[in-house]
Amino acid sequence: MLIDAKQAFSNTNKDEQTDDLVYRVQQGDQAAFAQLYRQHEKPVFALCLRLLADQQHAEDVTQEVFVQLWHKISQFQGQSKFSTWLHSVTSNIAISYLRKHKNWLQKVVSFEQSGMDEQSLAMCNGLNGLDKLILRLPERARLVFVLHAVEGYRHEEIGNMLGMAVGSSKSQYHRARQLLQEWYEHE
Repeated sequence: MLIDAKQAFSNTNKDEQTDDLVYRVQQGDQAAFAQLYRQHEKPVFALCLRLLADQQHAEDVTQEVFVQLWHKISQFQGQSKFSTWLHSVTSNIAISYLRKHKNWLQKVVSFEQSGMDEQSLAMCNGLNGLDKLILRLPERARLVFVLHAVEGYRHEEIGNMLGMAVGSSKSQYHRARQLLQEWYEHE
């Protein structure tokens, strides 16, 4: 496999630019933080939306991620890529948000059981086919599927994050895959 030298350089250059921004933010540079926010807002929102399956809550959590980022940027030691660290922070904040708002979640019946309301249907119009189907998954299956298949976490890590057994994580992942395949074949 040949690698385009310009592409490899531009990726390295992008990582160096991000490292420079992170360093400047750690020094309290608000302009650098604004630039870091613009660079990472969309991927953070996309992850939040996949995990929470609700646009308003995803927007709230996205804002919370960046508030926490401003306060905790000093904890980033550069042992991994910044984007990897940010994904981990985002996942943890989104999962904590779900736990704190369990009352809201208990009031909401999964899309699988109730069908989507008008707001959810409108939100889905801008999404591609798989993302629409992911939002329909029951909460636990959706969380496990997104964390494992999309974000690349191992079942052991997911079990720790969600407070479930490894076997439960695998079972929820299998359930999500079955539902997605079934729904995909009928669309």
